[in-house]
Amino acid sequence: MIRFITSTAIAVCVLGVSATIGQQPIFRGGSDVVRVFATVTDRDGRLVTTLDRDDFEVRDEGKPQPITSFDNRPQAIRLVVMLDVSGSMAGNLPLLRTAAMQLFARLRPDDSARVGAFGNAITISPAFTSDANELRAALPEAIAPDAPTPLWRALDEALDVFGGTSEARSVILVLSDGKDSGPIGFSTRFFSQAQVIERARMADVMVYAIGMRSRSLRPMPPGIGPGGLQAMLEADLPDPGLARVAEQTGGGYTEIRFGQDLGAAFASVADELHSQYLIGFAPPKRDGKVHDIEVRVGERGLKPRARKSYVAPKDPA
Repeated sequence: MIRFITSTAIAVCVLGVSATIGQQPIFRGGSDVVRVFATVTDRDGRLVTTLDRDDFEVRDEGKPQPITSFDNRPQAIRLVVMLDVSGSMAGNLPLLRTAAMQLFARLRPDDSARVGAFGNAITISPAFTSDANELRAALPEAIAPDAPTPLWRALDEALDVFGGTSEARSVILVLSDGKDSGPIGFSTRFFSQAQVIERARMADVMVYAIGMRSRSLRPMPPGIGPGGLQAMLEADLPDPGLARVAEQTGGGYTEIRFGQDLGAAFASVADELHSQYLIGFAPPKRDGKVHDIEVRVGERGLKPRARKSYVAPKDPA
């Protein structure tokens, strides 16, 4: 009888170990865990998805930290797609709609999205949904030729929609072809690139950005003198601040030039979001301050990309 019990116990233990080995690594989080999503690419820019916990190092203020949690499975996403509908985008509207549909087609069943647009007004669809038909219906259908580009104010409003508690990762994808036009009149509040970065850091929101050259239906007047010529050449360039916002928040930046596939750029964002590593570590100090962080990988030739900072929790006084 004793021999039978012992054999049964051993068999249960072996089965338990086998099941554990066969499972994917699971992220064990908590309120005190700093979550860092990392994208890794090789020298050719291809996604690398086969690394494990021991391949990574996380540094907080330059000091290596123990990785307490790790997961390389696709994580659920809450995505807000913000589309520039300023006057210079009028020639891009058909491309914009087609590209957005390619993005929606790549969302997983546990993902959800909202669609926003910014020009004369800033609008965002009312609720997160995974229904492709609802997302398609929220896409802009027209662009006013004189509409401005309230870029930073639009991202500020997009950050507002991530209220409530959710384990899904919060992401903004913004497409724009121009520079922020600033406040319009005295009734609108000024909002800057630096404020967007600060708000995204506080809310743990990742920002992806796609910049593209303008294809306005209206001809641009010729520049006057060298300065005017330079201004004319730069007039159709996307805001340079987009790349910095993406870098600081751990997202990616892509600039689309004439002849390049906007739909492929949208689709690649979805593919990347589903190929990231979720790394967790305990904050070494609970001081309520901004901490710089760096993610490294040991294998040569691989490039990790993740957010650059976080706000540490603070113990009550």
